[in-house]
Formats: sequence, C-alpha cells, structure tokens
Amino acid sequence: MKGFIIILFPLAALTQPRLEYGKQRLAAVAGGGQNFIIKIDSTSGPKEGFVINVAKNTAVITGADASGALYGCLTLADAIKAHGWPQSLHLADHPRMVLRGTCIGLQKPTLLPGRGPYEYPYTPQNFPWFYDKTLWRKYLDSMVDNRLNTLYLWNGHPFASLVRLPDYPYAVEVDDNIFRKNEEMYRWLTTEADKRGIWVIQLFYNIIVSKPFAEHNHLKTQDRNRHIIPIIADYTRKSIAAFVKKYPNVGLMFTLGEAMEGVGQDDIDWLTNTIIPGIRDGLAASGRNDLPPIVLRAHDTDGPADLKAAMPLYPNLYVEAKYNGEALTTYTPHGAWADLHRQLSTLSKGLIENVHIMANLEPFRYGSPDFIQKCVQAMHNVYGANSLHLYPQASYWDWPYAADSANPKLLEMDRDWIWYRAWARYAWNSDRPRAEEEKYWTTQLAAKYACDSASAKNILDAYEQSGEISPKLLRRFGITDGNRQTMTLGEFMTQLIDPERYGLFTLLYESEGPPGESLAEYAARQWRHQPHTGETPVDVINSVREEANKAATAIDKAVAKRDNAEFDRLKNDIYCYKALAGFYAAKAEAALDVLRYSYSGNLADLQKALPALQSSVDQFRELTRLTGPAYRYANSMQTQQRKIPIRGANGRYITWSEMLPLYEEELHHFKTHLDSLKTTSGQPAPTPQPLEPANVQIKSPYSIDSGAHPFTDSNLTIQAATPVLRNLQGIQQSVTTQRTVGTKITFTTTEPVDLLVGFFNHKKGSDFASAPQLETDASANDYGQAEPWITNAMIIAGMPPVNVHAWSFQPGAHTLELGKGLCLILGFAKPQPNRKPFDAALNEPGKKNLDWLFE
Repeated sequence: MKGFIIILFPLAALTQPRLEYGKQRLAAVAGGGQNFIIKIDSTSGPKEGFVINVAKNTAVITGADASGALYGCLTLADAIKAHGWPQSLHLADHPRMVLRGTCIGLQKPTLLPGRGPYEYPYTPQNFPWFYDKTLWRKYLDSMVDNRLNTLYLWNGHPFASLVRLPDYPYAVEVDDNIFRKNEEMYRWLTTEADKRGIWVIQLFYNIIVSKPFAEHNHLKTQDRNRHIIPIIADYTRKSIAAFVKKYPNVGLMFTLGEAMEGVGQDDIDWLTNTIIPGIRDGLAASGRNDLPPIVLRAHDTDGPADLKAAMPLYPNLYVEAKYNGEALTTYTPHGAWADLHRQLSTLSKGLIENVHIMANLEPFRYGSPDFIQKCVQAMHNVYGANSLHLYPQASYWDWPYAADSANPKLLEMDRDWIWYRAWARYAWNSDRPRAEEEKYWTTQLAAKYACDSASAKNILDAYEQSGEISPKLLRRFGITDGNRQTMTLGEFMTQLIDPERYGLFTLLYESEGPPGESLAEYAARQWRHQPHTGETPVDVINSVREEANKAATAIDKAVAKRDNAEFDRLKNDIYCYKALAGFYAAKAEAALDVLRYSYSGNLADLQKALPALQSSVDQFRELTRLTGPAYRYANSMQTQQRKIPIRGANGRYITWSEMLPLYEEELHHFKTHLDSLKTTSGQPAPTPQPLEPANVQIKSPYSIDSGAHPFTDSNLTIQAATPVLRNLQGIQQSVTTQRTVGTKITFTTTEPVDLLVGFFNHKKGSDFASAPQLETDASANDYGQAEPWITNAMIIAGMPPVNVHAWSFQPGAHTLELGKGLCLILGFAKPQPNRKPFDAALNEPGKKNLDWLFE
C-alpha cells in the first residue's frame, strides 16, 4: 500500500466492500509514511456524512455509514491528488439530497420490428454495451466520483429478460444462453455498483407484457385503453415477486401511465392490487421483513390519489416527477405544476425530481453551472424535493454514444462531463456562494483544457451565456415540453402563429417558465394598447441575441492547450447556439408582424415580416453549415412520436440539411402569396372541401349539422359545425357509458378509411375524454391521430369547442377504444391525400386564418 497503514474499525468494516473500494482509491494517490484510520460511527452526522481529521501524518476518516466513510476516503484522495498531503485538515460534510442518481435507457432510437414503444429485450444484439464490464466500471467510477448514489435502468418490460416464472415459462423473451448472460451481468453490475455506494433501480412501464406472453394468450403487449384483466395482473405480480426475490439489492420504479388508462381507478387498483403485493410477495419469499424503498413515477397518472391509496400499504414509497417536463426551461417554476410537486412531496416518503430527456438541448453541449444550481435550489425551495433523477444531457435513446460525427464515436458520459458534475455537485449541496462557484468551475475548466485562468473563465462565460438560450426559446416559442418537439431543428411559421393547430401543451407556458406572454398574447396586447406583463417574446428575442453574442465572444478569447479536438467541438456548439438564437429571434419577429396583420389588415404589417423571415432562413443556413460535419443527427428519438417541427419516422428529418429546404420553401410560399396580395384586394384562405364519406356500416347514425343530437341519453345539441363535416354520418354515443366505461367502436372496412373523433377542448380533470397526447402516451400517434386535424370544428351549447382528430385505418376488422369521458364519434371518411390541419374558428367568428400564407 505504498508504505502507509490502513486500520479499519470496527472489525465488521473489514468486510465492507465500500470501505475496501475507498481504501483502494486512497492507496492509488497516497505516498509513504501516512497512517489512515477509517471507521463508522452512526452518531457522527447525517446519513452518508463524514468527518476528516488530519494531523501531521495521521488521517482519521469517520463515516456516519459505509457510504459516508467511502465519501470521506474519496474526498481525502481528491485533496491529496490536487494539493499533496495536508499537514492539517478538518472537514465535515454530508449530502443534502437523499437519492442522487442518473439514468440509462435500455431503449433505442427506433422501434424494433413488430414491437411497440419501450419494448426492448435485453440482448447483445439490442444492447452490446450492456455486457461491456470495462464500460460499466468507467461509468460507475464517474458516478461515485460525482457522489451519485442511484442508477436507474429504464425499460418497458425487463422481467422477461431476467426471471423465469413456473406458471408462465413461455413468457421469457431471450434464449437460454442470453438469459444466463443477463443473470450474470445483472448480478455483477449490482455488486460493482454497491461497492461504490450506488443503488441500482429498475424501471418498468405498465401495463406491458412480454411478446411471447401476449402471443400465447392472444393479447396485445400493451393497450392504453385495455382495462385490467386477471391473467395479466397475475403474470405481472408474479414477475415482480420473482424479480424481488432473485435480485434483492435492486430497487423498483414503475410508470403507471402511457400503457394503461392514465388518470383513473385502474391506476390505483394496479398499484395496490398488483405491484405492491408483488413486491411484498418477493420480500416474503426472501424471508425479509423490511420494506426497501420503491418509487412511483408520477407521470400520466393522478399521483396524489395513487399515494393516498398506496402509502398505508407501503410507507417507504418515494415519488418521482418531471422537473420541467421533457426539457430544461426554467429555475422559476410556478403554477399548477409547482402545486402538484409540493403535494407529491407532502404525501410521499420523498420527492425525486426528474430532469428528463432534454428535448430542447440535444445535441449541443450544455454546461451552465449557474442555471443548474438555481434549478436545484428551486427543487428544494419551490417543489419541496429531496432527491434527483438525472437523464443524459443528450442522446438518451442512443446511449452510450453522443451524436457527434467523431470517429470513433464519442461516449456521452465523457462529452457531457460538466453536465453530470454540475448536477451532482448541487445535489450534494446547492447552497454554495456564487463567487466560490466561479472559482471552482474556472479551476475545473483550466485543468481539463490545460489553459490559463483567463481562458478558463472565458469558457465558463460561454457556457453560462449559452445556457440561457434554449430554455428561453422553448418556454416562449415552443409547442411542447415533450420530446415530440426537437427545438434545435427549428419551427415553421404556422407553429409560431397558430400553435394550437399542433396540439399546444399549455402547461409549458403556465408553469414551466417565469410568468409572461406568448406570441399571440403579446400581439393582442400591442394591438389593444394594453400593458405587457412578465417575460415577453420581445424580451426573449433581445436577450437570446445578446447572450449568443456574448457566448461567441467569450469562446473566441479562450485558448486550449490540451484536448483541443473537444475544445473545437465545444466552440462549434457555441456558434451553433448563436445561429439557433438568430433563427428563432428573426422568425419570432416575423411572427409578431404577421399576428399584427391579423388585427390590422394592413398589408404593410405583413410586408414587414418578409426581411425577418428571410433573415431566419439565412441563420438556419448557417446552422446547417455548422452542424453538417459535426453531427450525425439532432435528436436521438427517431420514431413517429416526434412531430415538431415535422414528423420524423424512419430516420427522416433528423438533420438540419433536411430541414433547410423546407424553410426555404416556406419563405418562397410567403413571397408568392405576399405578391398576390399586393395585386388583388385580398385573397381569402383556401376553403377545405367537404369530406367524402367512406362505405362503413354504422349503427345509430346522425347528421353532423346544427340541431343534431350526438348522444342518445342527453339533450346536448350541435349549434354549428364546419361544412367540411357535413357529408358525414356521426355515431351516437351514450354519455353514461362514455363516462363510466369509455368508448368502443368496432367496424370492418374494405378500403382505407379515416375515423374522425371530436374531443372537447378542455382542461384535465373533467368529464371529457382526453385527446391523444404524446407527452403522456407513446402510442398516441400509432394511427396518425396525435395532432388535431380541424380545431374549433363544432359548437355545442354549454360545452367547450370541439377539435377533430383522425385515426387512419387500412382494410380489415378494427376496434378503437378510447378512455373514459365525453367525446364525439363523427364518422368515417375517405382519406384525403396531403390533408393539412386548419382552424375552423367557429369559436371566434371572423378570425383570420393566416396559415395559408406559408403553405
């Protein structure tokens, strides 16, 4: 041990793998002649805390537990490595967050053939890196270096790759050889993680079953609108029990939404009658009387109701919720989303904040310590959270690789080192003085790039300035906080001036940013000469331009003397942020001019939009130039679930070079229509033609026209409907059945058809069925139904306006099941080639539809 003595106390600590690992890390940096006393004393401080006392040649490290002693060893090792042996030192520290973890998805950028979302068996073909022990050691070492203590593995249905059930032997999804590899690898991984103080937690979605199980029982692997059936409940309960017994050191986290009802009694019943009993069965089979922590994911479910039902049955229940949805937007969350988090915190053992997906950041590097520190402070002070669950900064679906066009491929963990270090540092303690933090990060960057402090400070400034850009752009100009939008690929003008057409996720504006105004609200206030409130689009336009310029200026001043290739990639990313900010700022200015024209009717207002729109295309052309040689793709999720700015299935529209011609075409359309308006008295928006009904036999038909009654047991009456629907025959439904059971339509067709469904434009928590929403349902676009086709298409007295969605079916026998709540079945139509969504504006007579100007 290089001439120094290690004394472990008490003797039981001799068998502690964490202390042995800490001893090895100390031995790697210590010289000769030093004595180390490492001991555990539960009265010495908070959980995972430690005290270091060094006097001359003797160091005493006291941990409150094994992890605390480990962290004490690592902290002293870091000090020795940085400054040599300290002649005198007293240091006491402990983490402020209880669970501090990262996640890795056993998932892929595209769906496997014949499978639904999240369905990826553990195999060397699907995940060769899962079996790479060298890679795992590297990752686990980086975790413990950052004092992270939880590792989440995400998969739809992991059980059929890891356990066998005597009652369902056919359910296993992998062959015997791979199954044995999975057993060995899983046990090895959890053992290696444990010696570093890391607890492995396996996530699974509900309700998903294995493909062999589904085929054997003539079921779908997942069906959002399928209610609980006994054989699936029994299979899932026994799968959980077998997993808990076989892998006693692995925790469980579960998603109740997406692949089941979402918000409703089924969630509560599934949690209390299947999941928790399965966990208890596994504990009993292992002879255990304790209740290890488990985690409920409060996504697409009524988390407070779930907790109220489950906590009496399992008191050691944590809850996890998304911090800013599937993006990073603000450190000032407020409104309903903040209220929900505070309620979850109060009702559970503890609230884990999930920094999820980062759909607005990828693929560019992000590393603003100031922004991240403020986010963690908000987790504590606004949400009442005590734990962190951190996604990769980019390329979650393509892990372990980053999107960069490097050869060999870059590891995401290496590329995004500052992302992990910053979140981990502030999860340990977010109350650090800003001046101290600037000094710390300057030192870190100077060490990485072997540069002087001035260059390091410039690199830090570039990170800080660029770190404000994407959060501001999304929270003021975005459609959604979900990963159906790739922010760095831009937006079309119609998405800026008519976001409702694309399924605007209003929570983004109501809670996930500082109070402020949308583009439409700003334009309305300007026209009415009303005062503006909060953060406005113009504020963001000006600030992102300024921040982009400052970031570029700062990075240009920096000079790296080591890791030059990575520094050049970082520098290019800063330039990418500048072009991205320029694109959105110019396009938002054009949008405000167009929205003003909707009030004024003055062609001069519309004319003002042209140079701004041209500038946005020029900026995007520069972004394309910068990203072309630098990146393989913009977004790692490349399925049909991605919709904004454009549908990206089958690996299409994942690069800027694919998007640039579309923005150029949009500019051309606008120029053409603008010229036409100059030479005419005004050209109205093209009127969509009435749909042609399809030949499908239906029961209880009604004509879609004023005076019609769409329900059999209600006097609700259609007051107005868009003429586009007038040739169709709707299908009457029962209000009572829709509210208590849901809606089920079974039909046969000999030709392709569109089934049109009207959803009331309501807030959640009402008696209305929810429209398809990719933020909470990965299957919400399986039939092309995710976005509304016709918004404000119908008016029914006393009800919200109706938006129409279309499900596209091929010839054959089909059943469409919808969740509980009122909706309208508007009949079958022959598909329209190249149909475009539009706003019928029946709720706002006289409203101008300006989308046609850009199409």
